[in-house]
Amino acid sequence: MEEKALNELTDQELLEKKKKSRSEKTINAVIFGFLIGIVVYSSVKNGIGFFTFFPLFFAFYAASRWKKGGKELEKELESRNLK
Repeated sequence: MEEKALNELTDQELLEKKKKSRSEKTINAVIFGFLIGIVVYSSVKNGIGFFTFFPLFFAFYAASRWKKGGKELEKELESRNLK
């Protein structure tokens, strides 16, 4: 099932998406913290290597995508004067 573009959603659907994004932010923060923990543990236990930087790269890539999606939603909510 394809997801509708934000500008095609109704006001009610946008507000529901905002509520859903709050819980997603918490989950994303836990995943991000877990990946940073893996990096720290790996560097202490085995020194610096490929498996030290791979989770770090993935964490920052994922964080940038999460941030971009949140900005688009906030921009659409502001354009419709919803908060």
